[in-house]
Amino acid sequence: MMESAMRRIVAGMLWLACGCALAQAPGGVVFEDGNGNGLRDDGEAGIAGVAVSNGRDVVRTDAGGRYVLPMAPGQTIFVVKPAGWRAPAGADGLPAFWRQQPLAQASGLRYGGIPAGELQPQVDFALQKADAADTDLDVLVFADPQPKSRTDIGYYRRDIVEPLVGHVRAALGLSLGDIVDDDLSLYPEVNAVTTSLRVPWLHVAGNHDQDTDARDDADALQTYRRNFGPDTFAWEEARATFVMLDDVIHRPGQKPAYIGGFRDDQFAFLEAWLPSVPKDRLLVVGMHMPLFEQGGRDTFRDVDRERLFGLLREFPHVLVLSAHNHTQQHWFHDASTGWHGAEPLHEYNVGANCGAFWSGVKDDAGIPDSTMADGTPNGYATLQVRAGGGYALAWHPARLRDGDLAFTGAMALHAPKVLRAGAYPAWAVYANVFMGRDDTRVEYRIDGGEWKPMRQTPQPDPRLQVENVRDDLADALRGYDRSPEAEPSAHLWRGALPTDIGVGEHVVEVRAFDAWQGEQRASTRYRLLEAQP
Repeated sequence: MMESAMRRIVAGMLWLACGCALAQAPGGVVFEDGNGNGLRDDGEAGIAGVAVSNGRDVVRTDAGGRYVLPMAPGQTIFVVKPAGWRAPAGADGLPAFWRQQPLAQASGLRYGGIPAGELQPQVDFALQKADAADTDLDVLVFADPQPKSRTDIGYYRRDIVEPLVGHVRAALGLSLGDIVDDDLSLYPEVNAVTTSLRVPWLHVAGNHDQDTDARDDADALQTYRRNFGPDTFAWEEARATFVMLDDVIHRPGQKPAYIGGFRDDQFAFLEAWLPSVPKDRLLVVGMHMPLFEQGGRDTFRDVDRERLFGLLREFPHVLVLSAHNHTQQHWFHDASTGWHGAEPLHEYNVGANCGAFWSGVKDDAGIPDSTMADGTPNGYATLQVRAGGGYALAWHPARLRDGDLAFTGAMALHAPKVLRAGAYPAWAVYANVFMGRDDTRVEYRIDGGEWKPMRQTPQPDPRLQVENVRDDLADALRGYDRSPEAEPSAHLWRGALPTDIGVGEHVVEVRAFDAWQGEQRASTRYRLLEAQP
């Protein structure tokens, strides 16, 4: 065994030295694609020091851009795109930083899985030099577009993507899973919509992106990988390093049929790659399932979360991005969830593109309202990465109502229209601050008076409760699917409305101090009227 291992090592060294394609040492070349044709032409030099992986092992290219890497049927081979370079777009518009090895035999999965064929021992990758400007990195963050039909793809296109076309500042885009809602045949059409933004786009898989007929977790993302590449990989920019992780464990025959967690090969990849990651920039970890437990249920394997936290502990600048819940909140991990870093670990659980699954009453353009169960409007997020590990986040509602000062990009207000003058002040204005955190300062004032603090209250948003009642009382369906049942919101504030300030109309102003966007305002009105017993 020892002599055999030594022979393999010597063979690999000879291959690196002479560039010979030995059967014992599959690999390839990472090269600078000067003319952008995706092929290595005469004079196009190899690129040294680029990480290449099969999803478990990580190797680096030599001075000539060559690498040796174990390859097996069904593996996805990829480069970790280095800062200062870009991966050219493939025919599907996505960055061509990966190649899929075929299976030895067809999987028989409903949506096709990975096709069968001969193992390709030589896998080359083209990279092109990118603009080296030392500027902040703008990133679009999508989550759960989750169309179940071509009608829903139309909503995604018109509601989320088309308003951004021609106005995109972002240099990178991320999708945090549930690219579709179980119908994996929709992948090409969804991808065509997303890539119309002409932004390099990275994906992770969600629980609705699985081959549900797969017999085990190892085969559950075959169709996903055929369309989007590796389910776990890394990507480097000058301002940030990104690692995208499949964190959905497929459990056929069990209830629930999935749970949050990671595989051993994913940890092997992280253990091999993370030691090379600079600690002076932001490390962004993207996934679908939140790391925190949801609704008092065991939704993530504790041992996997703690093992990941152990690998991230020494990094001073980490941001976790997750999705899945179709609500929005900020979570700060500490020892209670197994995090033992110097500072709490910030996880931003991003709201959904589809909001509440493209539900609710349609507007004049025929697009469903789709407000999420916590009162957050559907939309998308942005991440701006700054020097030294700093960052700023923002949520962007898909649609705003012109002239509606109570519903802005930052918050939505709800208050009664009329109260009795002199009544006990039991009624309130509510502010749903979409990016609100527990430490967010939210204040209100009446008629330009003194600013007073509002109280954070974990209860359902009254705005959505009104829709629930309207659905209940309607004699006919108001939409294809009704709005979701309102549930307690993590970012709702309450301020009691005074009733002793005179008959007539009164202006209510609310201001919230966003951690990244600064002061945000909204306003509404209510009237006080005289009444007799």
